[in-house]
Amino acid sequence: MTKELETLLTELYVLIDDHVVEPRSGRGRRPVLSDAELLTLAVAQMLLGFDCERRWIRHAHHSAELRALFPYIPGQSDYNKRVRAARGLLCKAIQTLARISPSWFDDLWITDATPVPCGMSRETVKRSDLAGHAGYGYCASHSRFYWGLKLYLVCAGDGMPIMWCLANPKLGEREVVTALLERDHHLIRSGQILLADKGFSGAQFADTTAAMGLKLLRPDRKDETYKNGNLGGMRQWIESVNHTLKGQLGLEEHGGRTTHGVFARVAQRVLAMAAGIWHNWNIG
Repeated sequence: MTKELETLLTELYVLIDDHVVEPRSGRGRRPVLSDAELLTLAVAQMLLGFDCERRWIRHAHHSAELRALFPYIPGQSDYNKRVRAARGLLCKAIQTLARISPSWFDDLWITDATPVPCGMSRETVKRSDLAGHAGYGYCASHSRFYWGLKLYLVCAGDGMPIMWCLANPKLGEREVVTALLERDHHLIRSGQILLADKGFSGAQFADTTAAMGLKLLRPDRKDETYKNGNLGGMRQWIESVNHTLKGQLGLEEHGGRTTHGVFARVAQRVLAMAAGIWHNWNIG
């Protein structure tokens, strides 16, 4: 583990402890591993490239550097339960990092969706606890079908996640993003630009975003008159965000088997990405 990663984890722990985790009150034994330490340990797992929790806990127990940062490291079962129970704190930490980053005030947002496969066999589909939530979808960039969920992101220009959610891939992209924007409408500033792809074309979606104070910017379809062009360079921003989540943070290797498990593990990766962007702003 590098000194820069140690610095990131230390700064993140202080931020979470001060601004995310509520002070404990009342009776009862305090946990040996605090919630702030738990979230920091979860981010360290992603940044060090451990998709498997068993391998991660085994590595952490034998790492002198990690033991120096985290005096107590739980077993795999306790760690898994604590992370799943901390779903709300994971989301709050992501929002906190976004709010204190300079890109929070950007006028440009970018949105896209990327597959989150949750099963590779017919038996998994039939027996999975995700039945009713996950579904079959098609990934055009890889020309393949998959069974799982879809991650929808609304990010700032540097990739900092502003809004995000998981949805069944059978649901229309415009419907999901509309619901996401309506849920977090208090974050929208008048005149905000939303950069999307061709899949978000349509008069109804354009009218909906305009009513929210958003200016929709997307590539022109082949059957449309020239307006914005293909926006190829700008679209690479969101593709780089997806590549970070998949290539560096192992989004498709999350290993979740339940709704809470998948949500927590995806949130882990989104938080790790947000922490990296926030740290880059801090060090210039």
